[in-house]
Amino acid sequence: MLSQETREIIKATVPVLEQHGTEITSVFYAHMFEEHPELLNVFNKTNQKLGRQQTALAQTVLAAAKHIDHLEAIIPNVNQIAHKHRALEIKPEHYPIVGENLIYAIKKVLGEAATPEIINAWTEAYSVIADVFIQMEAALYKEAEWQGFKPFKVVRVKDESAHIKSFVVEPVDGTQLKPVVAGQYITVKVHPEGDSNDMLRHYSICHTDVSQGLEFAVKRDVQGDVKGAVSNYLHDRVKEGDEILLSAPAGEFVVADTDRPLAFISGGVGMTPLMAMLHAQAAEGKDIKFIHSAYNRDEVAFKDEITSFHHKGNVQFYFNYSENAGRLSKEKLEKILTGEEEIYMCGSVGFMESLLAILDDMGVSRDHVHFEPFGPKMSITA
Repeated sequence: MLSQETREIIKATVPVLEQHGTEITSVFYAHMFEEHPELLNVFNKTNQKLGRQQTALAQTVLAAAKHIDHLEAIIPNVNQIAHKHRALEIKPEHYPIVGENLIYAIKKVLGEAATPEIINAWTEAYSVIADVFIQMEAALYKEAEWQGFKPFKVVRVKDESAHIKSFVVEPVDGTQLKPVVAGQYITVKVHPEGDSNDMLRHYSICHTDVSQGLEFAVKRDVQGDVKGAVSNYLHDRVKEGDEILLSAPAGEFVVADTDRPLAFISGGVGMTPLMAMLHAQAAEGKDIKFIHSAYNRDEVAFKDEITSFHHKGNVQFYFNYSENAGRLSKEKLEKILTGEEEIYMCGSVGFMESLLAILDDMGVSRDHVHFEPFGPKMSITA
């Protein structure tokens, strides 16, 4: 339990965090990797280069400071991050390293403004916040189907679209997998030739039924001068018969119980978790609107599965091809959505930010909007 004095000091640092948060987290990561280069085997280098991880951590620290009197308010964010941590094999022994380097960064950036009182308060607060993560992650480790990274054999590779491939894998040890929850993801560990570190990436699971193997989809990823090292490695190097390492399914982006009709909105390979949700919810007779945005028809994955839903009256598909029609807009969504739907969205960080702004403008309550970006969720600024 934090003292009232500590909480007041933390709250007083909110303006400083709003102004210098990303600078602090940038110094934090640089110093931590210098002191502990082994952690480069865990963190996503692409998110580091794009500044997403720094922004996400800054937003997380700021949220904790703003809600220091009632930390339960940030539990949804903690839960989402805890699932990622469990998937990446973050352990309790990593938290003192993070705390030490965070305090270093605060001192470095704030200089003389980082008084002993502020440093002591943040040291104490970090300990409490870290304990929340550790306890939540301990429960997730206990629930996980297996521990660590387990070898799987690739039994099928299929081109789903011009830039998306699906991979079906089975455990090398022959164990039968348990069904997964629609919306969950697995984490792949690879070590591309010529790279000094392991690389870990999350990929959404395509189907909840894993009796014939676990299937996930990967889009070849090129963003300016920052290439998707793991996605391109999987596309170019991994073949049927190869082995890859996976950690157990994780993720809290799942459909909640509701009487409301559902709307799934996806961009690109963001279709993957929503297709898994579609299969599960359509089987229960839910009314579903599935809105998908892609550059053109060649970029649409899972065409055969989409066709199989055409005869089902409770599922309606809407496609937006930005090559000719431009991006999804308020005008387009107003023609499809009634405002009564429970909305689930998945896609790039930019796609999520654009949609959240549109839905806000339409007056849709955030209470009925759930989303999973392909990037740190706390880096979303919309």
